[in-house]
Amino acid sequence: MHTIYDIARVANVSKSTVSRVLNNQSNISEEARERVLKAIEELNYQPSKLARALSTGFDAIMVVSRSAKTTANNPFFSEIIHRISSKAEEENFDVIIQTSRNSKDELEKCITKIKEKMIKGIIMLSSPANENFFKQLDVFNIPIVVIGRVDGEYNNIFSVDTNNYQDSYDLTKYLIEQGHRDIACLHSPLDYHVSVDRLEGYKDCLKEFGLPVKEEWIINSGYTVDSAYESAKKLLLSPNRPSAVFATDDLKVMGLYKSAIENGILIPSDLSIVGYSNPSISAFLSPSLTRIEIPVNKLGDMGSKLLFAKIKGNRPTSSRTIVPTKMIIQKSVTQGLNNS
Repeated sequence: MHTIYDIARVANVSKSTVSRVLNNQSNISEEARERVLKAIEELNYQPSKLARALSTGFDAIMVVSRSAKTTANNPFFSEIIHRISSKAEEENFDVIIQTSRNSKDELEKCITKIKEKMIKGIIMLSSPANENFFKQLDVFNIPIVVIGRVDGEYNNIFSVDTNNYQDSYDLTKYLIEQGHRDIACLHSPLDYHVSVDRLEGYKDCLKEFGLPVKEEWIINSGYTVDSAYESAKKLLLSPNRPSAVFATDDLKVMGLYKSAIENGILIPSDLSIVGYSNPSISAFLSPSLTRIEIPVNKLGDMGSKLLFAKIKGNRPTSSRTIVPTKMIIQKSVTQGLNNS
């Protein structure tokens, strides 16, 4: 297997000249460049990716997902990872998937990979509500795209998100407009901006329409299918059952549908449901769900495009990008008893 020393000998140039040609640098004469390229062709030279990476870093990005226990059976994460991986392949970049036990472990793994030049950029699939994580990564001057809201001002951190607060407000408002006054919410733990925003949109809408915010109807339903199902069952079997429920993600929606079917509660005549959903899930729900469709493909595409633009040194037009969504009115809501 030939080396750059062999190329230098055949082309009658220095090793540094060969290196400049291989790295596409401009400070070299055209005549020397031609000799080096001819020698490369004659020797059928194949550059070592590992050797090049030791000086310039690997052509790889890292996708930071949450711990497996918080993403199990959640189609959003698998689908957006697939989308990002496809875009990385088009750019001839490898993808490293990172999960971690906790935020400290996550930060340490990120810093290690940055210092070892294993990655040239990071996509984070969630935005932690505690942004101290971002502050500690921003100093390393590596582009980081966050699929989620980012509050702080940073030099190297960029946000691609939907307007979760407004979408949740609008879903709750739709229930109120249909005459519902007793509206519960199944939500995820408030560790991430997305969970906080969706819950706040629901609460603020109730307040602005003069409806009480009942804490017993606001249920932290965890990250798993099982915890969502148990929360839904507890709510639907309570003596003071609401007439409608807002579910903040697919797992909560599935928990509500499953619990309702098992306990003879009809949707929507006995219980109206709205929520967020993914097409791969909502297509199988009956009756069909009134929902905000999560634009997974657009989030993955725009996040990837922004990251690779930054890796190439391009300046973004904005540090924050909002991907538009739309409410899809279906058959999971009926008019409430208090409809005027």
